[in-house]
Amino acid sequence: MQDHNPFELQQVSIRLEKERPLLSNKPIVRPEDAILLVKDLLDDYDREVMCLINLQTDGKPINMSIASMGTINANLVSPRELFKAAILSNAAAMILIHNHPSGRIQPSREDHLVTKRMQELCDIMEIPLWDHIIIGAGNGKMYSIVNDTTYDKPSRNGGFRESAIGYCVPMQTNHDLER
Repeated sequence: MQDHNPFELQQVSIRLEKERPLLSNKPIVRPEDAILLVKDLLDDYDREVMCLINLQTDGKPINMSIASMGTINANLVSPRELFKAAILSNAAAMILIHNHPSGRIQPSREDHLVTKRMQELCDIMEIPLWDHIIIGAGNGKMYSIVNDTTYDKPSRNGGFRESAIGYCVPMQTNHDLER
């Protein structure tokens, strides 16, 4: 009989694919662009769903991942689940999007806490959080933290400034135009 080591670990390999499939070839440069990618999906849910759009450096969406599914008026999201998808996708940035089945787009206290916590963690992980968007189910309305002038956006230096969160698609250079 062969002895089996109960502490044997399985080896895991991670590799970067040269050409990843993209969710879209069009860069996301404003909240409305992100909404177009997931609105139809999120409108169909009768409960809160948190998803993440992972982005390349040029703002093109790599993929979309559903990080958590909650109840009709609450959602428990773990940063671990959000970062797992971002890291495995080799994301340069991310956008959080979730729905409010009630149709109300006003962010709750918990929504603001999730945004603040994710911004802090994104700064540490050096994967910028471009936005946190709330979609009102069935009514076409949306809320974007970037567009909210009353929301204090944390900066990398611990203070507050508007440019710490937002859409940061680089401008094209002459070299990019020659391709």
